Amino acid sequence: MKNNVKIMRLKMSMTQEQLAKRVGVTRQTIGLIEKGEYNPSLQLCVAIAKELNKTLDDLFWEENLI
Repeated sequence: MKNNVKIMRLKMSMTQEQLAKRVGVTRQTIGLIEKGEYNPSLQLCVAIAKELNKTLDDLFWEENLI
């Protein structure tokens, strides 16, 4: 799944470690989400969106829906 987590996190001058602590996961989990290698739960997606002051649509979308 493509996402804009890394871009938005960097725009806020936040490290993976800082974001991870704020949403209650490991830095490695944030790294895997950013690379599209981990499919986070809806609860985690919402937590990340709140911390980055973005909507779910701003951060996450699925390619080739049709």
